Amino acid sequence: MKNILTFFAGLLCAATVQAQTIVPYIPEEEMPDVVQIVPAPPADPSPDFDHDILRYMWGKQQRKDPARLEMAVRDAVWSLDTTLVILGEPFGLEISREKTPAIYEVLTRGVTTIEVIRFKPKAHYFRIRPFAYFQEPSIFPQDDEWLSGEGSYPSGHTIRAWACALLMAQINPLSAEAVFHRAWLSGESRVISGCHWQSDVDASRPVAGIGYSRLQTSLEFRQDMARAQEEFHRLTCCRCSK
Repeated sequence: MKNILTFFAGLLCAATVQAQTIVPYIPEEEMPDVVQIVPAPPADPSPDFDHDILRYMWGKQQRKDPARLEMAVRDAVWSLDTTLVILGEPFGLEISREKTPAIYEVLTRGVTTIEVIRFKPKAHYFRIRPFAYFQEPSIFPQDDEWLSGEGSYPSGHTIRAWACALLMAQINPLSAEAVFHRAWLSGESRVISGCHWQSDVDASRPVAGIGYSRLQTSLEFRQDMARAQEEFHRLTCCRCSK
């Protein structure tokens, strides 16, 4: 387990340093303010918060499964390229700037457009993260200090994965079941890591959907999406004919 954590923690640090500058389709200030839309996180104490605590305990049990822990660690890498690799497996294509330029363009710009809507609720509620609440380390103790400086509600990782799944399903509808299933597991990984409450993750999926709906109003996005769909059909048809 220690080798897994060390390896993926290195990827996490590298991804943070090498973050790309991606131009969104819609400026952040023109995206919906989800503070005005989604409810506040559960109060402490409340029955809903009791459920969050139970799920935190469930997550700690899941860490005993080496395969599930490895998935949670991989899902925690804050790199859009890593997300594309993870979800690219059920999507059906290896996605990269070189091999699938149109798909890569619409996914990276689309996800970047959607995921910025996390900033306002994170700052507004500034919810304490589970590992900090229980004064226990997450599966990334070396990152706990800076994670504690950012609100827990909603989950940025879950928004990113769900937004990517929404866009991939638009490109390749036949992959929808597999892609959304993997994105769902990615959200559960955040509970297993101890970095998010279950209610953080639950709120993140509709939040991603809100951003996705707003994204559809961009003419530039719709044009890029059409090119991505054409590229997907061309590449998969060529592959099937060989």
